[in-house]
Amino acid sequence: MTKSILILILAASALSARKFYNDDPLLVEPKPRPVLKAENRKLSGIYDLFAHQFGPPGEHQPSKGEPIRARAVNTLGDPMEGSWWEKRHYLKPMSREDLIRGANYAPAPATGKLTITGAKSEGVSPGFVVVDSRQQNYFIKFDPLSNPQMATAADSISARFFYALGYHTPANYLINFTLDDFEIRPGVTLADSTGRTRAFTRRDLQELLLHVPKTKDGKFRATASAVLPGEIIGPPRWFGTRTDDVNDIVPHEHRRDLRALHVVDAWLNHDDSRAINNVDILSNDGGIQHVRHYQLDFGSTLGSAAQNANSPRAGVYFFSWKESAKLLFSLGTYVPYWALANYPKLPSVGRFEWESFQPDRWVPEYPNPAFQNRLPDDEFWAAKQVMAFSDDDIKVIVSTGQLSDPKAADWVAECLIKRRDKIGQTYFAKVLPLDQFSIVDNSLTWVDLGKKHNMHAPSSIKLQWSNFNNETGQKVALPALADNKGIFGARDSYFVADLVDPARPKQTISVYVHQLAGKPVIVGIDRAW
Repeated sequence: MTKSILILILAASALSARKFYNDDPLLVEPKPRPVLKAENRKLSGIYDLFAHQFGPPGEHQPSKGEPIRARAVNTLGDPMEGSWWEKRHYLKPMSREDLIRGANYAPAPATGKLTITGAKSEGVSPGFVVVDSRQQNYFIKFDPLSNPQMATAADSISARFFYALGYHTPANYLINFTLDDFEIRPGVTLADSTGRTRAFTRRDLQELLLHVPKTKDGKFRATASAVLPGEIIGPPRWFGTRTDDVNDIVPHEHRRDLRALHVVDAWLNHDDSRAINNVDILSNDGGIQHVRHYQLDFGSTLGSAAQNANSPRAGVYFFSWKESAKLLFSLGTYVPYWALANYPKLPSVGRFEWESFQPDRWVPEYPNPAFQNRLPDDEFWAAKQVMAFSDDDIKVIVSTGQLSDPKAADWVAECLIKRRDKIGQTYFAKVLPLDQFSIVDNSLTWVDLGKKHNMHAPSSIKLQWSNFNNETGQKVALPALADNKGIFGARDSYFVADLVDPARPKQTISVYVHQLAGKPVIVGIDRAW
């Protein structure tokens, strides 16, 4: 009995040391297990602020020792396609039409009457829920009087960038209409200033629209956001997992697709990226009910704060002990970097610029545990996708904001281009910026993103092929061959190519190759810095 147990323990230990399996790399999430019931979770924005500002939740990077690497990734270092993210523009270049279209699970509202089925009056900007003649539901959101086109343009533009970057987003459309295009469904109610509800009337509609700017031809402009397909079950947190989702097994602060959002949010100045501005949907795909995670509410991006122009402090925390101490002990002589920013007078943009932008220093309104846990390989994963947008791609997506002032559209595009380049300069310096590896005629090839974008290109690359023992992790160096060629041996054997730039010796990449069925296949990529 004792001998048998020992054999089992040794076998289990050997199995746990195995690095790759025959189905690596997994490109798509495993088929989800059914989620039979999920609660509609509601979060308090005030509680969320204080919980993150003064007692950051979740598991954080250790002060010493090995960092916590990103999880929910395959052996190539990419998130798997599924409930959080899908391959789009970087790995599957999108056409001009696709970039303009964005998410398209529902069409734009049909022409004709829009029937109001719900309304809100709180805040500066009102909103409605409407249904069109095809019985498709939409959330309708407006611009503030002070900044016509600002929030609606930001929502349209940023939604398409997030979608092209692989995230799940609403289908957002810009619409123009008159008061006569609305009708009110009987039974719709409105809460007054005391919290009491009463019937929503035509007069209420007219009064609410007094807070909405008109276009030159007397119409109203709005974002029509198609209701997401499925049942809303509240927002995901930036830490931990949903206990009512059997498929949500990786703490959110350790997901690469969420850690890397720091880079994306910095680029688009999405400082209001709070948990309550995301949402989980209980979807039914292929007969299996499961949870899908969406990014939404992009009206507070690109210089907009939705109900007014963004604060000049955008990109710094509401409160920081360090910054407060600097202001206190300098007796007011300390000038924070954000205070030096200059903003053009463009009401339809708000406050958006690029000269003072520092990607590494940018933070949302209050601490985010996923952002705080990011590592250089998380940042590179996002940066290479941001850099994949050409100048023309950016201008095409900016055009979907339908900004009537050409100077405003040009400024937004210029800022995004300049901020994109700063992101590349910042994050391509932290790792060896090589990617898109492949085996061609037994040679390892790659795309040098540093050279492609003229940013921190390696001075030279030294490559060493080795046999790789998949069970023990041991390497045995192979003779050097020209043209990065490898000596691939018997079927079902593993090899590894270690790449290093002598000028940046700590920044290395290991590319693992599995010789299977007579064909070498790249199955893993490890980055060090």
